[in-house]
Amino acid sequence: MTPRPNPQAGAQVKATDRAHVFHSWSAQELIDPLPIAGAEGSYFWDYDGNRYLDFTSGLVYTNIGYQHPKVVAAIQQQAATMTTFAPAFAIEARSEAARLIAERTPGDLDKIFFTNGGADAVEHATRMARLHTGRPKVLAAYRSYHGGTQQAVNLTGDPRRWASDTGTAGVVHFWAPFLYRTRFHAETEEQECARALEHLETTITFEGPSTIAAIILETVPGTAGIMVPPPGYLAGVRELCDKYGIVFVLDEVMAGFGRTGTWFAADLFDVVPDLMTFAKGVNSGYVPLGGVAISPAIAETFARRPYPGGLTYSGHPLACAAAVATIGVMAEEGVVTNAAALGASLIGPALRELAERHPSVGEVRGTGMFWALELVRNKETREPLVPYNATGEANAPMLAFGAAAKANGLWPFINMNRTHVVPPCTITEAEAKEGLAALDAALSVADEHTV
Repeated sequence: MTPRPNPQAGAQVKATDRAHVFHSWSAQELIDPLPIAGAEGSYFWDYDGNRYLDFTSGLVYTNIGYQHPKVVAAIQQQAATMTTFAPAFAIEARSEAARLIAERTPGDLDKIFFTNGGADAVEHATRMARLHTGRPKVLAAYRSYHGGTQQAVNLTGDPRRWASDTGTAGVVHFWAPFLYRTRFHAETEEQECARALEHLETTITFEGPSTIAAIILETVPGTAGIMVPPPGYLAGVRELCDKYGIVFVLDEVMAGFGRTGTWFAADLFDVVPDLMTFAKGVNSGYVPLGGVAISPAIAETFARRPYPGGLTYSGHPLACAAAVATIGVMAEEGVVTNAAALGASLIGPALRELAERHPSVGEVRGTGMFWALELVRNKETREPLVPYNATGEANAPMLAFGAAAKANGLWPFINMNRTHVVPPCTITEAEAKEGLAALDAALSVADEHTV
């Protein structure tokens, strides 16, 4: 679709937004939100007629792109049939969505508890773990993000937690493996894996295994930097959980439903958790939906004991209809295969080639449609392009990089010293090449801040 400029309408949208909308994670008077006129496929556009290739997939959820006609039609059909119904009843869309999800989850995670999004999925997963074990603590990694609600944000291992962390949430943080910025003085992936597992077991020992309900990990951490764990790490965590009777929770809110080139990132590592959270890509974000996939052992805990939790919109018919259609589209159109193939044959090699030419790129890492570039001032010392949690003038190099990307028609996902490459899993080879060319141009601006 060719966008038609309408600056007057855009100005009105923005004025109304600034008068009434309170935005997430923002100092309200310091932001300048772009008014959006429309979106289709891998692109969106503003009211001035500028079109952007979306390398953020919304917030890493439009896995099948914007406005897929089959999903739009499914929502319309469901709205005409049954717009809503209470969660205590059995309805077709909810049952079918649960069946299709359970068919794709690893192992025997066959029971699905529906939520409205990823954060409340994490809330309920940790609640289930605590009730199942009768233990209070949950271990979570630094360099992680689990959501913005109270428990989820306390589990989070980045600065967004700080303002809400009173130290009373029953959360203990530990270091997960990340060789590029190792906390374990490792020189190889094997060393990083072994030392990270030793550190985790030491943490469990000193915290007291009998006090720990769960360990929660993003299978592949997302906003923290798309750090694919080394071979053997997740299997090692699984073994530690089995050894100490701890519930293993994998957070697949961002990594799930094709993002890593598999239905779930856990498939890459041949590991089955006790609980797995999902959201985002389950229906490409067309209607809010999330959930928890539950193992038989934990489901049995609540077979004759009521689970003390629920949501008014759990398994909302419109959201579930969108999930059924989205999963169908992904299967019919080979979306997961496309993500894997294009990531391996084009995006990964192209990003590594950019890293060779640009002094601002310290490392490339990722899989499927899930990649990150670590931006640095100095490749030898690995000094970050901007300080940790930088704001204001200290963050100017990243702001300049982001502005350059947008000027070249690319909408980037930037978090601290990283730019993420997370386009829709349906992106074409031509679109990917277009985005990579724009990224190449923007990195030249970041290069100006290197030494």
